[in-house]
Amino acid sequence: MSFYFVQFVTGLASACSLFLVASGLSIIFGVTRVVNFAHGAFYMLGAYIGYTLIDRLSGAVGFWGAIVLAALAVAAIGTLVEMALLRRIYNAPELFQLLATFGVTLVVEDLALLIWGPSDLLGPRAPGFKGAIDLFGQPFPTYDLLLIVLAPLVLALIWLLFRRTTWGVLVRAATQDREMVAALGVNQKWLFTSVFALGIFLAGLGGALELPRQPANHTMDLQVITEALVVVVIGGLGSVPGTFLAAIIVSELNAFGILVFPKISIVLVFLVMAIVLVVRPWGLLGRAEAAARTASGALIFRWRPLGAGGRVLALFALTVAALLPLVAGNYLIDVATEVLIFMLYAASLNFLLAGGGLVSFGHAAYFGLGSYGAAVGLKTLGLGMETAIPVGILVGLAGALVFGWFCVRLSGVYFAMLTLAFAQIAWSIAYQWTDVTGGDNGIIGVWPSAWASSPPRFFWLTLALSAGGIALLRVITFSPFGYELRALRDSTLRAETIGVERRRVQWMAFVIAGGFAALAGALYAFLKGSVFPDNMSISMSIEGLVMVLLGGVDTVSGGVVGAAIYRSLSIWVISHADYSKLVLGALIILLVVLFPKGLVGAFEAWRSARAPVRLLEKNP
Repeated sequence: MSFYFVQFVTGLASACSLFLVASGLSIIFGVTRVVNFAHGAFYMLGAYIGYTLIDRLSGAVGFWGAIVLAALAVAAIGTLVEMALLRRIYNAPELFQLLATFGVTLVVEDLALLIWGPSDLLGPRAPGFKGAIDLFGQPFPTYDLLLIVLAPLVLALIWLLFRRTTWGVLVRAATQDREMVAALGVNQKWLFTSVFALGIFLAGLGGALELPRQPANHTMDLQVITEALVVVVIGGLGSVPGTFLAAIIVSELNAFGILVFPKISIVLVFLVMAIVLVVRPWGLLGRAEAAARTASGALIFRWRPLGAGGRVLALFALTVAALLPLVAGNYLIDVATEVLIFMLYAASLNFLLAGGGLVSFGHAAYFGLGSYGAAVGLKTLGLGMETAIPVGILVGLAGALVFGWFCVRLSGVYFAMLTLAFAQIAWSIAYQWTDVTGGDNGIIGVWPSAWASSPPRFFWLTLALSAGGIALLRVITFSPFGYELRALRDSTLRAETIGVERRRVQWMAFVIAGGFAALAGALYAFLKGSVFPDNMSISMSIEGLVMVLLGGVDTVSGGVVGAAIYRSLSIWVISHADYSKLVLGALIILLVVLFPKGLVGAFEAWRSARAPVRLLEKNP
């Protein structure tokens, strides 16, 4: 019993550390609706800057002063990022903030590598809290006791700030209905900036306080952002007390899951997240969002099937692509094959996001299920590539069929978070089901059949399947089913009034998108010759969103164009630059600022603006 009690108290200490980070994310998300993917990067910066300041300052005052100064420094950096970048794109579609913060994450990761080097940096023990106390015969670090006391204190201070100050009242009002707050004359620009600064301060404080417990390293940002998102969703968006409660639940599940359910310990947290979203979408202590208001005068481009000129251009592009293996080497052919695969993957997500207005944070699940399905079919079942690829598609379709049935019962941000929960469940199973998936060792030796084993032949196979899949998605988009899907996207109430069944149509769209993503995943497995859990990781899902957003979320072909540009750029930058993430992140930020509607969206806007001019020239 003493061991289990100490395990429980250790979970409390981890919960308090996680609460500091997740509370900042919850506050930012609740008010600005920014999915701040860079929150983990600021947490990492807090650890690195804290390490540097502790090294420069001495004594107990220096140590604790360094912790506070590190948090303030990170808050200042976050404020500059918000003012220089996010403030420019608040009027763009909300997901573009995700794209921008993804670029910031890439930049921060390589800047940390450039400044502090690749080695882990472990901070010194906290002055006055270097030892351990005896808890029922078990040693327990006194520093963890400090964290257990500190987190409720921070919670109380935040509660007082939100309940006893005018600023706090405005923040709580903006969490529930920010459009009404703006209508009352509140300067949203500075309100958002102050909220962002507070959230980043908490992230930096959490990172700096972790130094005596774990070293500063380059993987801590992705790890903490995943856990923080889970905590925020379970607790309730914008609810700081809910975040505190959820942090305890998640940390205790992590502490005891490895003891009670060692085979599914990682799955437990995401399973709880999925159950909470299905039963109570707004979280344990959150509140349902106010109905969104559609801005009048919004510019909506009318989607049209390809005309004669578009079909000729598409045929020309296919012809040029088909001739590529005749003039290029094997390396360039492999790169082009990978780009084609991700064009299909992004097109499947674009069908769901742009065509149906359904934002998926977990689309990589079906890409990964397709990869594993094909690999297991080949290596375990002894099937050939010709049969293994359809098996991968069927596995992806099955996953989309099951997960989508639950997801389409929700909408908006709750739909997006449930897709993330299911994707993380799939990733956790792949990571821990070592008998079938190989765990983190993956499945290797997944090679094409002899007739398609050469790079040119596999490229032609991929070109045929990817181009065919993209064309079929476009046909579905302009079919009666596609019009029903877009009607639900534009006005759910009106579409249901004329007899369109929302859940049925969106479920079918979810399954269709999952099937094409699975085809891309199966092809990717044979291209790389191996499958790993990373194929369905959260970073892969975010990359899919980046491709779609980069092309243009309100366009038919944005995902295809965005994938071609992003994947080509990322491969080129990685092979030509020492700090590839820094360069790629800077390029993404630049494109977001210059083209807030995406590249294809910017072209469509320019063409629409030119149309009246051409009409006047013909009819002066």
